[in-house]
Amino acid sequence: MFKKILIANRGEIACRVIKTARRMGILTVAVYSDADRDALHVEMADEAVHIGAAPAAESYLVAEKIIAACKETGAEAVHPGYGFLSERASFCEALEKEGIIFIGPKPKAIRAMGDKIESKKFANAAKVSTVPGYLGVIDDADHAEKIAAEIGYPVMIKASAGGGGKGMRIAWSDAEVRDGFERARSEAKSSFGDDRVFIEKFVVDPRHIEIQVLADAHGNVTYLGERECSIQRRNQKVAEEAPSPFLDETTRKAMGEQSVALAKAVDYQSAGTVEFIVDRDRNFYFLEMNTRLQVEHPVTELVTGIDLVEQMIRVAAGETLPFAQDDIKLNGWAIESRLYAEDPYRNFLPSIGRLTRYRPPREGKGGNSIIRNDTGVFEGAEISMYYDPMIAKLCTWAPTRLEAVDAMGEALDGFLVDGIAHNMPFLSALMKHPRWREGRLSTGFIAEEYPNGFAPMTPDDGESAALAAIALSCSLIDANRRERYADRLRQATAPLREEWMVKLGPHYIPVTLLDGLVTIPFEMDMQINGATLAVATDWRPGNAVWAGTVGGRKMTAQIRPFLNGLRLDWQGLSVQAKIFTPRQAELDKLMPVKLPPDTSKMLLCPMPGLVVAIAVAQGQEVKAGETLAIVEAMKMENVLRAERDLVVGKINAKPGESLAVDAVIMEFA
Repeated sequence: MFKKILIANRGEIACRVIKTARRMGILTVAVYSDADRDALHVEMADEAVHIGAAPAAESYLVAEKIIAACKETGAEAVHPGYGFLSERASFCEALEKEGIIFIGPKPKAIRAMGDKIESKKFANAAKVSTVPGYLGVIDDADHAEKIAAEIGYPVMIKASAGGGGKGMRIAWSDAEVRDGFERARSEAKSSFGDDRVFIEKFVVDPRHIEIQVLADAHGNVTYLGERECSIQRRNQKVAEEAPSPFLDETTRKAMGEQSVALAKAVDYQSAGTVEFIVDRDRNFYFLEMNTRLQVEHPVTELVTGIDLVEQMIRVAAGETLPFAQDDIKLNGWAIESRLYAEDPYRNFLPSIGRLTRYRPPREGKGGNSIIRNDTGVFEGAEISMYYDPMIAKLCTWAPTRLEAVDAMGEALDGFLVDGIAHNMPFLSALMKHPRWREGRLSTGFIAEEYPNGFAPMTPDDGESAALAAIALSCSLIDANRRERYADRLRQATAPLREEWMVKLGPHYIPVTLLDGLVTIPFEMDMQINGATLAVATDWRPGNAVWAGTVGGRKMTAQIRPFLNGLRLDWQGLSVQAKIFTPRQAELDKLMPVKLPPDTSKMLLCPMPGLVVAIAVAQGQEVKAGETLAIVEAMKMENVLRAERDLVVGKINAKPGESLAVDAVIMEFA
């Protein structure tokens, strides 16, 4: 077994590999760029080597610097994680020349399966079911338009060397093909240094289901069940689960056996994933094989009990798989939520900045469920514009799907992240969405269920009552604490007021207290909307998480104070609450409402990013839907289009400029 390995990656996956290596008694070496000097993976590793500037092209993507770090530290093997150099055969070969082991498949398999165009040709030759498409070199937009017409709309335009949703577009018309072709090529070249794209038929209402395979160097190949990855936005996965709620045993077996056959055909070694799209009739079509560890691998580990990173290391060291196909059993259900630094209320646009507060839920077993959190950040860390916006991967396991979903909802409610925008409100809302809970999924789920984007949710009467009870309990507990200050002048026998008014957003909710005394821990009956709710909690002022019961229902909510009130976050809801006496509420209703400034005649930068292009000129007349500017953030190009017919007045930004969120790009006449 290896004595020391180097992890050629960063963030949560580097930390994940370090954890397993440490358990196996293997020393680890981290590499880091200027932007990651104080990163968590650097702190966790036994040694760390600086490899260059913040841009990945000057650090994590430079194979020579990784090899030099191995020589400097005496690392015998390299684990590439995912992304960066993980699927580059040339990197694997360069390591082999230096006598360094690559913890992953051999160059032959990487070349055969790592390139999306070549993998489809190989799969066709191996009689693997694939989606109809054109796998040759596409010359230009005219050629792309012709191919799309022959295949039939809709079509998917994809980068050959792509991944993570980059360099990928869906087109429903000739015009969308032309625009999507150019954008996909540009993103592909920027992200992967390879601008080749291919076109294939887009299956309507598809599910994205993938099979995890594991193979050793002795001809043994197994599949470890499937993962459902259909919840996506911009073709990037947001939530995954294992197993899939859609597959039956027959389909699972057929997909698994086909994946094993494909792996054997290329002499595959290590962990790999065969991705399929599955239609409504459970017909499945090969998409690609990822010749690396997948981001969503934890859900497979939770339902199989197999540490995939450990097996990758053991296979690379020449060991035989310790189990056969018949030994693989799927136990329970696992859910993974990808916590991203992006604003769900701005169409999931990236957000960068410092994590002023980062407090994940406690990991481990609790009741019938297990919580796992794979992360590469800590409180005070910075989310950089140079890399993927992932903050953490929160996973839950339980005996059944709905139990795992409910455990995820509760874990998200207790996951504190401040300082940047994040997608936790969306993830929390997803966990209680009826269609998600029923398992009726497709890759179009987000677009179909949120056609106008994800907007702030409004609580119903029952949710409002529960949130009002929580807010009032916090106010009463805080008042009780203040009453106990030694220097406070007070009436020792002042009675507790019975009638209160909770302002929840714009609404006023009357609350009657049915008990005359505040106890610690807090227990009180409240009458709200004609119903009596028993409220119990051990919350204390200053705690950011309120945990307790309301009307017998277990609840976990996040509490953030603001001037004269509290903000409550729970299950995707975010409301501001203020506590008044009935008379104070009457006066509050007379207060004027401050209106936000009018920005209707401005194009604002929706996220921190780099201006790639300004597509219009001053004085130009623009029609609704036409491109105004392109802004790049976290390796993704975002096209900003006109929402209506307009005339460009003043242009305030130029290509190459870095802009902050809400910076004025241009003004309209």
